[in-house]
Amino acid sequence: MSSGTPTVRVRGLVVPELLLHLLQRGAWRHPGEKALARTIPWFADELDFLATVHDMEWESCALDHLVEDETTAQIFSLARGGSTVPVSPPRLDVDKAFFIAVARYAGDDTAVALDYRTNASDPSPLG
Repeated sequence: MSSGTPTVRVRGLVVPELLLHLLQRGAWRHPGEKALARTIPWFADELDFLATVHDMEWESCALDHLVEDETTAQIFSLARGGSTVPVSPPRLDVDKAFFIAVARYAGDDTAVALDYRTNASDPSPLG
């Protein structure tokens, strides 16, 4: 990283420096329902923003379990790509993503992930 911040990874993916700064300051948190509705209006379920890198790693481990079962992977639009098999949206390549926010209530089955498919140093949010 450019500022001398040590490289931190989740699922082997480099956590963006800006996200690390927000996490360190305790500023990576829910902005309120109105602000979130303006930003991602298609989300009807309430979200919890994951407050630590450990939480992101822990919650993202579910991706490995969900992609193992073909039916479950189809329901959640998940796939495991690899170097020779690209995974295109709307499917999420579980090897190139991790969760940064998850559904507040069990069973809502929604999340926001950082998607590293297009740029390994500047991932896109995907929900």
